[in-house]
Amino acid sequence: MKNDLDLGLKQKAKAACLGKLQVRMQVCHNQLNEIQADLANESKSSAGDKYETGRAMLQIEREKLGKQLAELEQLEQVLFSISTEQKLHKIQLGSFVKTTQHNYFISVSLGEIKLDDISFYAISKQTPIAQELLGKVEGDKISFRNTSFEIQHIV
Repeated sequence: MKNDLDLGLKQKAKAACLGKLQVRMQVCHNQLNEIQADLANESKSSAGDKYETGRAMLQIEREKLGKQLAELEQLEQVLFSISTEQKLHKIQLGSFVKTTQHNYFISVSLGEIKLDDISFYAISKQTPIAQELLGKVEGDKISFRNTSFEIQHIV
């Protein structure tokens, strides 16, 4: 029964991360749509240096948003690749880790997420704290940035 509850927590954590990521993606899409509309309006205005400068600024902003959106889509693919069907015994991508200090979901970097009565940090494998956690098991002690804590539970 406990294992089912654990996996449910992991599924909720993954869903919360996907939700947060999809909100960010929607913001990017909305901003891209605004830029497209602005570019269409710019082309209706008169020619000249002001027109060219405004158009160039919009193109740069559009490229920047396109890169952000591509990065968010890559993060989404990482999340989709995480299985929530099995309990993990060693910390790896997809682990939900409860420690005496904080809770972590090794997935993608999205910061702190509050889920019902629990909060956790969604972190990528590349973050310094994740590098300390990877490969550890329940009961291991970690020292990170002058703080010591123990791994209590891994899902």
